[in-house]
Amino acid sequence: MGGHEITEELNEALQSDQPANTTTASLPGTNQPETQDSSTSLLDVDLMIGHPWTTGLFDCPQDQRNAIVTAFLPCVTFGQIAEVLDEGKSTCGCRSSCYFLLMLASYSQWILSTEYRTKQRKKFNLEEAPYTDVASHIFCPCCSLCQEFRELKSRGLDPALGWNGILAQQQGRQSDDEQLNVPPPYQAMSK
Repeated sequence: MGGHEITEELNEALQSDQPANTTTASLPGTNQPETQDSSTSLLDVDLMIGHPWTTGLFDCPQDQRNAIVTAFLPCVTFGQIAEVLDEGKSTCGCRSSCYFLLMLASYSQWILSTEYRTKQRKKFNLEEAPYTDVASHIFCPCCSLCQEFRELKSRGLDPALGWNGILAQQQGRQSDDEQLNVPPPYQAMSK
């Protein structure tokens, strides 16, 4: 089955409320048909493509503070994103400096930021859209960084807090949940 046929079948399955048709093909070297359920292939295609980002590439005004910081200091936003994606193994300052030096030396910071965009996409199973990771960071570096920042923030990992801030926030939530589950001390009724 060619790529064009798969696309047509996907579009038909998505437009109709009926389950997708099954397709048959003979196994190589045998006369026995192989039955393949199209709903399984839809799942496989979804896993290959990924889930959509929570915000679009050009939705920078949704977080105006981050958009302004990124417009003037993209290295800071990159450092914050890198620290969260590295789960605290690298610091914001270290990654910001690397980005800044690559930007000054040869405008090749896109290599580093593309690596982290790809890392984020794989971690959260996100689609590579609307452009490839490389094209996004070469032609729209600030918009790409803003989108990555917003994505982490929407998943409860606010890069502005830093990795230690995120851990502290999560521990605070856990202690709040534990306090809600603690029964009150011994109580007695009186007249």
